[in-house]
Amino acid sequence: MIPDTRGWTVGRVAIGLLTVEEAVRDLRVLTVLLRDAVDSGASVGFLPPLGDAEGEAYWRSVVEAVREGSCVLLGAREADGTLVGTAQLLLATRPNGSHRAEVAKVIVHTKARRRGIGRALMLAIEDRARRLGRTTLVLDTRRGDPSEGLYTSVGYTLAGVIPRYARSANGARDASAFYYRLLTEGDQP
Repeated sequence: MIPDTRGWTVGRVAIGLLTVEEAVRDLRVLTVLLRDAVDSGASVGFLPPLGDAEGEAYWRSVVEAVREGSCVLLGAREADGTLVGTAQLLLATRPNGSHRAEVAKVIVHTKARRRGIGRALMLAIEDRARRLGRTTLVLDTRRGDPSEGLYTSVGYTLAGVIPRYARSANGARDASAFYYRLLTEGDQP
């Protein structure tokens, strides 16, 4: 893992950039991490059961986006190297959006939750966004999910809610909450 100069850590977990090579090497672990999120009910774009082929295809597309420079992939690793979380910064590529990015797939394994890893991932992704000159960040989540508390605690503002936006495992169509955060140089939550 390439360390960020900021050195984001929480307890014995280090947050840093995942290279293309690391993501390819950890493809199976990334797939297990995504499956854990889906199986625990996280609204991350997939429905259970998440098959290996579907999970691996998704992560291969992320690897390609990292390779192309349109995605920044962060990983959270335990001291023994075990990957327990990820977050993505999807960079807008059109000329009128070069200041924007979307925060996506902030995932922490169920066995590693409630330790501040999600918060550390959010702060590290914002730090990376600042370094890249991205000052408008957006994200979405299912309305009522615990993740909303995390996002507001680090300074995100609710922009609005769209009813019946995303399908859940039980077939219901749930509302999604859309958040934004405007960053400035030196801005900290």
